[in-house]
Amino acid sequence: PGSVVVSFECMSRILEFDPADRVMVVESVVVTAEIERLARSAGLFYPPDPGSAPYCRIGGNLAMNAAGPRAVKYGVTRDYVLGLRAVAGDGRSLKTGCRTTKGVVGYDFTRLLVGSEGTLALITEATLRLLPAPALTGTLRVCYDSTAHACDAVLRIMTQPVIPSALEFMDAQALAAIRRSGAADLPAGAQALLMVEADGEPQEVAHALEALESHLRGPGLVELKRGLGAEEVAALWSARRALSRAVKAIAPLKINEDVVVPVSRLGQLVARVETLARDHRLPIVSFGHAGNGNLHVNLMVHPDEPGELERAHECLGELFRSVLDLQGTLSGEHGIGFEKRAFVPLEIPPETLALMRAVKAEFDPHGILNPGKLFPPG
Repeated sequence: PGSVVVSFECMSRILEFDPADRVMVVESVVVTAEIERLARSAGLFYPPDPGSAPYCRIGGNLAMNAAGPRAVKYGVTRDYVLGLRAVAGDGRSLKTGCRTTKGVVGYDFTRLLVGSEGTLALITEATLRLLPAPALTGTLRVCYDSTAHACDAVLRIMTQPVIPSALEFMDAQALAAIRRSGAADLPAGAQALLMVEADGEPQEVAHALEALESHLRGPGLVELKRGLGAEEVAALWSARRALSRAVKAIAPLKINEDVVVPVSRLGQLVARVETLARDHRLPIVSFGHAGNGNLHVNLMVHPDEPGELERAHECLGELFRSVLDLQGTLSGEHGIGFEKRAFVPLEIPPETLALMRAVKAEFDPHGILNPGKLFPPG
């Protein structure tokens, strides 16, 4: 009530592209995939790759510290932001960071603003760090007879020296949705799927795939497919790309949470989610960035069914408490917003939360930037 909506839609310019310094300066509404395309034209690339990259804007990525499959090797949006221009809640213009890849002058306000969900300042411009583009990407699609065996394979991968550039997980409910949609050809008996990528120079990729395959082979393996080159890789990713659309057919309401646990406890989290689905009589579809322990838990709800929405909210509370019991965190990339505010005190101690509120008040003394988000009421 009484809010003002600020539109950035005219701030869509790429202000500078300097391949020699591996830097790009962009305004907030540049489409993320456009940054990647321009970087690739000079043999560089911008590693963060959210699933919405073809249409999402860099300003939103900055606000949420967006990630994607490549985060397991390359990190998240925050790791590729050298500096920002922004406007605080009282109209002060801010300039943070620098143009160089090393710099320790003053407090690191750049990393503070990235991921602050628009509650501290309006980000208008970002100086982004680019990397040399890998020459080749190789992909493995690996199916297992159970989620437990798939999670065991994830742990084997993440405790050996070769770091994959992507390590994605899909559970039995996700595979069932894909089968119903006819979007991908999956083998009979597959109850969980991993997508694993390695990138680099051709010789590096060949070595990495051999090492990864050796650790992916183990109990419960149903199928292992290898793809090299753009067309083969695109074919292997078809199942993952089809998932969001396929899941929508299960129920009219999807409650999507992106919780994170240490990779060594991913199997425990998946097992807990399966138990919650049975206990609360709800279809739950789980998939996500297994290499980071980041699981997207999707509660599929029919709101018109008596009691179903109430069961879903009870299930969410138990899910969040389970995540924290496993030494995890409530969100890896989607943020808190309004929906998860009540659970924030379960993760952040009162003293720390009070200091965060004080920082908010300094940047936004009138409380006008995304009011009511991120922090619990009061």
